[in-house]
Amino acid sequence: MPPIVESIAREHPDVWEAYGRLGEATEKAGPLDARTIRLVKLALAVGAGRQGQVHSHARRGLKLGLTPTELRQVALLAIPSLGWSAGVAALSWINDVVEPPSA
Repeated sequence: MPPIVESIAREHPDVWEAYGRLGEATEKAGPLDARTIRLVKLALAVGAGRQGQVHSHARRGLKLGLTPTELRQVALLAIPSLGWSAGVAALSWINDVVEPPSA
């Protein structure tokens, strides 16, 4: 987690726990499976232009077994709706996770 999020979780555990419960409740509120939920959340992060959230949802997607190709398609699907620049930015953010720089 980013340092600011760790700080909030540490300094305001009740807020952090409530936020976590809200996320769990929304995921259980309908029939979508975990993979679909992760792709939707990635798409929402792309649409909102949230680099950190795109990184987070791409990492979590990989852990769920989503492929880099599936994650990248979300960015490509953004191009007609959000524009070339937004889609390319999202693709670069996804690639940050899928192809991290070598040490």
